[in-house]
Amino acid sequence: MDLIVLTATAEDNGKRLDLYISQNSDYSRNSVQILLDNGDITVNNKSVTKSYKIKDGDCVQITVHPPKDAQITPENIPLDIYYEDSDLLVVYKPKGMVVHPANGNESGTLVNALMFHCKDSLSGINGEIRPGIVHRIDKDTSGLLVVAKNDTAHEHLARQFKEHSITRVYNAIVYGNVKNDEGDIDAPIGRHKTDRKKFCITPVNSKNAFTHYKVLERLNGYTLIEARLKTGRTHQIRVHMQSIGHPLAGDPVYGPKSVIKELDGQALHAGVIGFIHPTKNKYMEFSAPWCEQFSKFYNKVRYK
Repeated sequence: MDLIVLTATAEDNGKRLDLYISQNSDYSRNSVQILLDNGDITVNNKSVTKSYKIKDGDCVQITVHPPKDAQITPENIPLDIYYEDSDLLVVYKPKGMVVHPANGNESGTLVNALMFHCKDSLSGINGEIRPGIVHRIDKDTSGLLVVAKNDTAHEHLARQFKEHSITRVYNAIVYGNVKNDEGDIDAPIGRHKTDRKKFCITPVNSKNAFTHYKVLERLNGYTLIEARLKTGRTHQIRVHMQSIGHPLAGDPVYGPKSVIKELDGQALHAGVIGFIHPTKNKYMEFSAPWCEQFSKFYNKVRYK
């Protein structure tokens, strides 16, 4: 059992407790209510309701219980499979789908769908809660993932990720006119010291992160870019593009306070993935088109 401790600052004054927690953790406001009902949240060591108004200096404590792996069940959720054999599959994760079960997202995830489709044919290296998962993309990022069906394939793919030999190409729509046609962002990323939901560029408790970006098209108030990753840190493209003054359109965490709601999250798409097949020992590459929200917004700002 773990404990998450959040300390409110002056800028949090007046926020409802459920909103404050959802902005500073991975919990949704609905999940906060469940945690409150179970007595797993206190403020200054006292029980409160979700409508409690946060004050500067409040100490919010959230008791985190270990995930119940046994409750992760196969679900008959359609999968958009680009390739499959006895070692792996390449699958398209739609925008809005979580990769694996976690607090607040126990069902309807990609893992639930994979368990139904693959039965027992998924690698177990990452444990029962993440069978077959070699890498992840954010809930509101669409695109391709490679999934391992056995431990040998998993180890082979994981080694390629560690050596940065995997090809990963993203498309993003960012705010503003990116002046340089291309550039490199080489800056370490770590968790934000006061906001658990965010990551930032920091030399403290961080990991090196490298992104190469290229302008594909300058739009009306926005820029369409391609981003290639040499590392795969959490929120890497989102943090790096914000750091040069061009956060992703629709990003509720790193973008402007006035969020573009029609995008339902950041305009980011994992469009290309390439790797050496674990047993065929040949390079394979796959690409997928943008999701509907991305395409509609692109056409809106392009032809406006």
